[in-house]
Amino acid sequence: MKHLFPILFFCLLSACSGGGGKSASGSMDWKLFRGEPSLSGYTATRLPENPVLLWTYKGGTRTVSSPVVAEGTTYWCDKRGAIRGVNLKGEAVFEYDLQTAVEASPMIVDSMLYIGRVDGFMTAVSLATKDTVWNYETMGQISASPNRVEFKGRQALVFGSYDNYLHCIDARTGEALGRFESGYYLNGAAAVRDSYILFGGCDAWLRIIDCRTGIQTDSLLLDAYIPASPAVSEDACYVGDYEGNIYAFELSNGKIARNTKVSAADSDNSSFVSIPAVSEEVVYFFSGDRYLQAVNRKTGKTNWKYLLKGDAGESSPLVCRDKVLVCTKTGIISILDADTGKLLWEYDTGESITASPAVIKGHFMVLTGKGTLFCFGRNN
Repeated sequence: MKHLFPILFFCLLSACSGGGGKSASGSMDWKLFRGEPSLSGYTATRLPENPVLLWTYKGGTRTVSSPVVAEGTTYWCDKRGAIRGVNLKGEAVFEYDLQTAVEASPMIVDSMLYIGRVDGFMTAVSLATKDTVWNYETMGQISASPNRVEFKGRQALVFGSYDNYLHCIDARTGEALGRFESGYYLNGAAAVRDSYILFGGCDAWLRIIDCRTGIQTDSLLLDAYIPASPAVSEDACYVGDYEGNIYAFELSNGKIARNTKVSAADSDNSSFVSIPAVSEEVVYFFSGDRYLQAVNRKTGKTNWKYLLKGDAGESSPLVCRDKVLVCTKTGIISILDADTGKLLWEYDTGESITASPAVIKGHFMVLTGKGTLFCFGRNN
């Protein structure tokens, strides 16, 4: 393990809890993948009524990054390593070239942007000075966003690598604090809830780490490998495996108290590369490549299924109070009634979407695979 260019700077991170996985209403920030550390896919921020396209910004380079937003400016990184920032007027206000391939989504804390790279480095970039502050090297590709965590009393980042380890490093200096071995690649982001880190890997194991002690507290082998992230809400965790099975886990003091299969793969051709979204009563997930399905968390019964216009792909649904925002690989953005599944609004971007959207007060942002940022808002 090699640690390069340690430079001290002040960086205040939020605590490990993630506040129950419910993003604050009315915020102009969406600073990490899925909006908050538990990756629940739920936000209290309302979607604008009858949204209209306000503007588009064409980055011009392909990307698989999901957008993040800090103080109204949207950031992402393209496959060539160019980090871009676009303000709420659709104007480019930030650009920084990492000069290496990137597939991961960034995370922002205060004035620092953290991003993993295909060459195995986690990089901290100052948004204020447009400088690389430190690099931390792993021995494999980093494909997912980091998450923020308090680890053994220190403010830290946690992320997986294709070197088969989950890494935990000091957010201020990039110093290694701990790493946890898996049996194969770690492709998805880790979820953080209270004092625990939850992550799945391509070895098909779901694992739980205690942030206070750095000790693994539990693990469970699923039916197939886990390509994406778990979604945690209160004491429940939902995760899908690549075959299309969706699991629910009841958590208690870092242990899996009970587990059930919410939905079984409906064919040998099923696959799942998305993340469920969890509200207080319902879990929403893609099924059979073409459906968005809503299942009652208490009864296990399906409330509704909505046939999407094209394959779901890798984008993950978001629950925004009483509505569900969903994007497809075929470029369709849809807003559905969360209770009934009724289609309320739809927009065809004409470009493939694999990223998850970002939602802030009065706006939502969608980034396409071609690097085009769509900003939607109120019809004034």
